[in-house]
Amino acid sequence: MAMFRSISVPMLLFTLVSCISMASSDASPESEFVKKTISSHQIVIFSKSYCPYCKRAKSVFKELDQVPYVVELDEREDGWSIQTALGEIVGRRTVPQVFINGKHIGGSDDTVDAHESGELAKLLGVSGNTKAEL
Repeated sequence: MAMFRSISVPMLLFTLVSCISMASSDASPESEFVKKTISSHQIVIFSKSYCPYCKRAKSVFKELDQVPYVVELDEREDGWSIQTALGEIVGRRTVPQVFINGKHIGGSDDTVDAHESGELAKLLGVSGNTKAEL
C-alpha cells in the first residue's frame, strides 16, 4: 500500500499541474476577442449603452475630438462572456473599461481624472485644452 501511495501522489501532482498549465494556456474565444480588440485600436471602451458612467467616459473622448472603438456589451449575444473575460484580464467586471494604446486606463473616474490631469491628452498625443465640466 505504501508503494502505491508513493507512486500515485507524484502522478496525481503531475496530472494536476499539467491540467492547470493546459487550462491557463487555452484562452477562451472571448478572452482572445478582448485582447485582439485592445491591440487593434488606439482607444477601446468596453461599455453598456445605457450606463451613465460609460456615457461619461465616452464624453471625455468627444471633448478631445477622438473617436474610440466602443464595444457595447449589452448589444451583443456574447456580451456577458466578454465581460467575464474582461474581468479576468483587468480584475474588474464593471463597465466602462478604457484602454489607450493597449494600456488599461480604468473606468469612468479613472478616465475623467486622466483627462483633467492632462495625462489622457498626453497618451493620445493631442491638445488637452478643452476641459469642460463633465
